Amino acid sequence: MKTFTPKPADLTHDWYVIDATDVVLGRLATQVATLLRGKNKPSYAPHADSGNHVIVLNADKIALTGNKMGKELYQHSGRPGGLRRDTYAWLLANKPERIIRSAVKGMLPKNRLAAVQIKRLHIFVDGEHPYGAQKPQVFEIAQVSQQAK
Repeated sequence: MKTFTPKPADLTHDWYVIDATDVVLGRLATQVATLLRGKNKPSYAPHADSGNHVIVLNADKIALTGNKMGKELYQHSGRPGGLRRDTYAWLLANKPERIIRSAVKGMLPKNRLAAVQIKRLHIFVDGEHPYGAQKPQVFEIAQVSQQAK
């Protein structure tokens, strides 16, 4: 059996929109990472860039399970003294897009292709986005948070 290698003409970048209201962070991040890599397509190849654009709406309404509100998210700028640490409670109130971007980035491979794929992630705090002309498809995540019910 021969290995399938997609040609550049076979690679399409579709647009998906996901509503993050009451969705657990980990479940959201796995679905977004799968769409960004293009693993939902039959023409998927790990070395080819067949990923999609993903729009995440209502980022401030995600559900965090366990005791994550007291834990901290670390980020380093690469400069001396550039370590930044913020609690999830502060981030959820002020910069919820950073929580989602960090979780999705951790689920992507650690290579140059992931840097291209993470740029296709568009996160918005409210329910509006400026990408209506691309006609994004709605992607539903079946399981929502048990605490939200």
